[in-house]
Amino acid sequence: MDAFQLTRSLIDIDSVTPNEGEIGQFLFEYLRPLADRFGGRIEKQEVEPGRNNIWAHWGEPEVVFSTHMDTVPPFIGSREDETHIWGRGACDTHGIAAAMIKALEALLQDGVRRLGILLVVGEEVNGAGARHANRIAPPVKFLINGEPTENLLALASKGTLGLRIRATGRACHSAYPELGESATETLLDALSRLRAVKWPTDPQLGETTVNIGTLDAGPGANIVPDHASAAVVIRVVSDLAETKALAMSALDGVEVEVFADTPALRLHAIDGFKTSIVKYTTDIPKLSNWGRALLIGPGSIRHAHTTDERIPKQEILEAIGIYDRLARSLKGNSGPAR
Repeated sequence: MDAFQLTRSLIDIDSVTPNEGEIGQFLFEYLRPLADRFGGRIEKQEVEPGRNNIWAHWGEPEVVFSTHMDTVPPFIGSREDETHIWGRGACDTHGIAAAMIKALEALLQDGVRRLGILLVVGEEVNGAGARHANRIAPPVKFLINGEPTENLLALASKGTLGLRIRATGRACHSAYPELGESATETLLDALSRLRAVKWPTDPQLGETTVNIGTLDAGPGANIVPDHASAAVVIRVVSDLAETKALAMSALDGVEVEVFADTPALRLHAIDGFKTSIVKYTTDIPKLSNWGRALLIGPGSIRHAHTTDERIPKQEILEAIGIYDRLARSLKGNSGPAR
């Protein structure tokens, strides 16, 4: 397959988290001939029954390519036009995986060894695949992680603090609210305090942002509610503990569960590669044992998670060359990470 065919083949497999079994098997079968032909090894790392990371390497790896196999819902099959490939996962991150694999093929055919590729499950939900891989990481110097950066080397990325917030009250007839206690009003007061916090800012990453993603209360409009909940994601630009402390102080009086806590990252520049800053979070903090990390990939994050997700064909082709050049640069110690 060429890079475009491979991208479409990956898109056309439903890999919405946690349904990565089929795409993992496809990638295992695709990479196995490369392992056999060029003296490599390939294995499945079982994260959960039916969910496997794919790990292949040629010699003791110095440089490892890595991205995730899973996508957000819903599944959307592939299509293409003259300039773009469309479908769920086109840029996040099936087009990236295809570019990495094609770069790896070219490197191996050119005699380059001590390379690896790690394809993980669960990035879109909880990073389960990355966490598992980190516990059994081999010695690696550099990790090239793939997310849509428009082929620019990211110098920094925001962290994530995910909170589930629950308030309780006492139900009663809405005509006699004095007989009850509204959990919704308690929750709204807490969320109002959260929004009013003076959050940290950073010269590189900008502002801390707060997104109230979901709200739930009930059971009806004519009942004073005895329960209410919200899910909130805070994009972290400074010290994670400081941000968490500010949030917890604002949310005093309600129950808070932390479901995600990833720090902001400062990443590495390489001489000769154009750079950018990204606002999203990646698996990199969960792959801390996989060497010094770099973040780069084709496609735009602005198209990820949308119904018109797409990736420019030209960027896929450019990414193949970028990954090839980046791996050689890191292995040859020309343009060292700084």
